[in-house]
Amino acid sequence: MNLHRTTILASTALTIAFAANAARAEEPDLLSGRLKWTVGPPLVAPAERADDPCYSVKDPTIVRHEGRWHLFCTIRSQKRSHQIEYSSFADWKDADKAVRHVLKITDGYFCAPQVFFYAPHKKWYLIYQATDPKRKVALQPAYSTSDNIGDPTSWTPPTFLFDAHPDNVAMWIDFWVIADDENAHLLFTSLDGRMWRSQTPRAKFPGGWSKPEVVLTGDIFEASHTYKVQGRDEFVTLVEAQRNGRRYYKSFRAKRLAGPWEAVADTWENPFAAATNVRHAGEHWTDSISHGELLRVGSDERLEVDPQRPRFLFQGATDEKMRGKKYGEIPWRLGLLEIDARGE
Repeated sequence: MNLHRTTILASTALTIAFAANAARAEEPDLLSGRLKWTVGPPLVAPAERADDPCYSVKDPTIVRHEGRWHLFCTIRSQKRSHQIEYSSFADWKDADKAVRHVLKITDGYFCAPQVFFYAPHKKWYLIYQATDPKRKVALQPAYSTSDNIGDPTSWTPPTFLFDAHPDNVAMWIDFWVIADDENAHLLFTSLDGRMWRSQTPRAKFPGGWSKPEVVLTGDIFEASHTYKVQGRDEFVTLVEAQRNGRRYYKSFRAKRLAGPWEAVADTWENPFAAATNVRHAGEHWTDSISHGELLRVGSDERLEVDPQRPRFLFQGATDEKMRGKKYGEIPWRLGLLEIDARGE
């Protein structure tokens, strides 16, 4: 092979390599920090109930199981303020038409759900916040279990995760559980720029929690949701923030659930998801991207997500719809963010 031909082949190989790298760089990636989204029309609106008019449907958690989506949400209503509603559907086009079931697991306050299948127990777990007036901090993380996620009557009554309130936590909200090979981890925020973590050995779950510790600080607010990135030794956490009355999401990454957490997209100008990087495909129905969940690859406690095909189910409303209303009366609806194929 002569030198000229060798040079041409080497140059061609480099060109192909550069093109491949460029193509990979342009592929959407959950941890790229450069995501652009599109949102279609609202998928789920508050149910019409004459006996207790419903203001909003919010705080969604969802899994795909046996060919159907199973959706749990908080609903805010006129008479009873905080409840969890369940619905199931095969296709997103049918989401708003699905039969709604208000869970009967308690007559008191309960909301902000998370659902997953805990494989060691072969049971479904619903994590949420409930209240215990006898505790110094009434709001507490609680759970219910079920052998059949499709049966809204099957959930057990609430059990609190902690036997007593941790003495170093003055406020906590929006509880989230994820497990790695050794431990289950409970994460939550305290509405003051801090995200906390507690852990328990997998064999002791859902009890045995350690004293919570702060693992992330910054301009963050609530609704922290953490996932395992499929195919990588890495985790991603999404945390809601606020800017001029609008809600939006930031993202952070870590090799371990204990941290340290590194910012990926953590500003209004470069967010995980906000009005600044979301394009409406049709009706402009939201200016806020609030309390959402990434659609998962599976349904178990490891909470894996596909980094190349992220989709984000969230609650939204326009500035106009939010203006002048108490938080509980904002008419939140649910929508789905998908990667903007136009890349704009």
